[in-house]
Amino acid sequence: MKYIDIHAHAYRIPTPFVTPFCTAEGLIERYDRYGIEAGFVLPVVNSEIYLPQANEDILEMAQNFPRRLFPFCNVDPRGLINRADARLDTVLQYYKDLGCLGVGEIMPNMPMNDERVQNLFACAEKVGLPVTTDGSDRPDGDFGLYDQMGLPYLEHTLQRFPDLKFIAHGPVFWAEYTRRTRPAQCKAIFRNDGLQYGSPGNPGPIQCEGVAQELLRSFPNLYGELSDAMGWLKRDEDFAVKFLTEFQDKLFFGTDCCNSAVEANFQGKLWFDRMHDSGKLPEEVWKKICRNNAIDFFHLPLEKA
Repeated sequence: MKYIDIHAHAYRIPTPFVTPFCTAEGLIERYDRYGIEAGFVLPVVNSEIYLPQANEDILEMAQNFPRRLFPFCNVDPRGLINRADARLDTVLQYYKDLGCLGVGEIMPNMPMNDERVQNLFACAEKVGLPVTTDGSDRPDGDFGLYDQMGLPYLEHTLQRFPDLKFIAHGPVFWAEYTRRTRPAQCKAIFRNDGLQYGSPGNPGPIQCEGVAQELLRSFPNLYGELSDAMGWLKRDEDFAVKFLTEFQDKLFFGTDCCNSAVEANFQGKLWFDRMHDSGKLPEEVWKKICRNNAIDFFHLPLEKA
């Protein structure tokens, strides 16, 4: 079975700054090498990280590789007039009409409950596009939407926009896969002299579930993309199988491929292969998460496994 990757990045002309992204051709080469049939390319538009790119670049990639690459669009919540009444729905509808299937990756370093961010969510809900975001445990000096430990801003968003399909992504969400006691246990810190990681939490078997499971159970409009969950899944495979089985209809495989020089993003695919081949992960769960859920959710013109 070939996988579908719902979260990847590529640049039309990569830059050497922060991380050397793949081109669309480079992404397809990796997909061929790892047995991935198709993927979604998410544009980066927020100035806090990397360098902004055009939605049109993503549309061009999808046109050049039909049925292999599918486009998301993106817009900064401060766009147009930098106010909470900006008509971002007009922008999103324009790109939806051109074939974009979602909004993201949304990652300005703003509080998730900022009314300009909430306006972007309202506009996405209005035009019927799902969203995916990255998060931060800091309200400044970082990238990603800021939320507190326990994700109260996310919960309020899910309550406020029940018809908005929200695909959770990023270490701030997946740190809540188990109970944590320190706010900075979740995310890497980008520095001028390299990448410094904060505490990943306690090693060893996971003793109890966290807020992520509670939110996935409570909100029908919340889904999860697993690229940033792999460290937690690998930490305790028995716990992981229970989690993947319970939420098999709400989870998607993703790589978050964003560096042409690094293969680590594709190790999750090898882990899912191993879990399936060993019999630890049930066949139907594997098929749903790694392929079929994406086809059903996005109504893709691909055959289900």
